[in-house]
Amino acid sequence: METVTVETVTVRRVIEAPITEVFDWCATTTHYTRSPYVLRARLARPGAGAPYGVGAVRRHTWLIGWFEERITAYRAPHAFDYTVDRSFPPARHDSGRMTFQEVPGGTLVIWTTGFALPVPVLGPVLARRVAGPVIGHVFRGILDAAAADLETGRTRPPR
Repeated sequence: METVTVETVTVRRVIEAPITEVFDWCATTTHYTRSPYVLRARLARPGAGAPYGVGAVRRHTWLIGWFEERITAYRAPHAFDYTVDRSFPPARHDSGRMTFQEVPGGTLVIWTTGFALPVPVLGPVLARRVAGPVIGHVFRGILDAAAADLETGRTRPPR
């Protein structure tokens, strides 16, 4: 039996805005297109109790591929969890989580995901040296877009 090496990517950012505004911005997938790395994002199926609540399905097209995510936990305004059910290129997804904490000067966002690439022999190296840094870069770009919108007090419509 092959051992799968799971890579974890974690990005942290303080956004100078109230926790409820930061949570709502990050939970709303269409906002991600404000980043230069996300080409399309839409809510494919609303969740229970909130559009982006448990069971919601989000679809994203990034410069590097596409992802279909399902929200598995939703605790507004403190956290939501998700799993990637389908993607291209294909990857195993262990978990994704965004947490939000009030801190002096704003809201601390911690975005973590775990994944593995199903490529024999080279999978762990590609995940660690290529995919992980690219995912981190995209996450930072999305959080930069959130900060740009929320810290100026205006949210622009998505592209």
